[in-house]
Amino acid sequence: MVGDEDDAGPGRLILAATPIGDPDDAPPRLRSLLATADVIAAEDTRRLRRLAAALGITPSGRVVSYHEHNEAERSVELVEAARAGATVVVVTDAGMPSVSDPGLRAVRAAADAGVPVTAVPGPSAVLTALALSGLATDRFCFEGFLPRKAGARLRALQALVAEPRTMIFFEAPHRAAPALAAMASAFGADRPAAACRELTKTYEEVRRGPLGSLAEWAAARPVLGELTIVVAGHAPAVAEAADVEELVERVLARVAAGERLKAAVAVVAEGVGIGKRELYNAVTAARPPT
Repeated sequence: MVGDEDDAGPGRLILAATPIGDPDDAPPRLRSLLATADVIAAEDTRRLRRLAAALGITPSGRVVSYHEHNEAERSVELVEAARAGATVVVVTDAGMPSVSDPGLRAVRAAADAGVPVTAVPGPSAVLTALALSGLATDRFCFEGFLPRKAGARLRALQALVAEPRTMIFFEAPHRAAPALAAMASAFGADRPAAACRELTKTYEEVRRGPLGSLAEWAAARPVLGELTIVVAGHAPAVAEAADVEELVERVLARVAAGERLKAAVAVVAEGVGIGKRELYNAVTAARPPT
């Protein structure tokens, strides 16, 4: 378990979650670390300074940029600073570093160098959207941003068609409409979903409904703010989940007990989502020739 900032100590790399919208969601440890850390690596230094101002603090340490274009070389610098005894804090524009944001390379480099790595937990768009979606929360997977090109995006979604867990995606506002349309195409227009926009901000909006309706909503007007899209997992029909061989055995057992084949098929097929003709054909194919 991570202790408070007083026992975090120097010589560590700290991933610090930042508010996804409302600055008041910042945990006390984040406020303290931003004020006292030796080095703050920020995805956008201007946003970091705006956040610090909103929190009423002034960073005393060195603030450096840390984004996708300089992540490789900057990670080496950050780890070297931590090895020298500095408290190095990594923040992104919103949420937890390394989750669809820079940070992973720094963690790996620190681990390889034997530098302790810890985190300041905080707001998460992934979990916030999941909780607000009204969809199943017992099992879920995070898929991040979809590919930008239409073909690659559709292929990525098609690979998830049979995914049984609730799926969570990030999407930029200008790609919201094509992304939702592609989801409706891949998963089916009736698949339940939720589009979560501007979470924890003044104009927070959560739209729940089938993917087809959400795609129409996004296409009808410009979508403002990044979206977190939550999509229900694939719920196979009972017939898909049922073992056809087991159903065939049940039919054959009834036939062996004296029941007519068609009647046995009708009874076994009822309520399991398999057509009587399909089951009848499976049974006849499995019966030994007479």
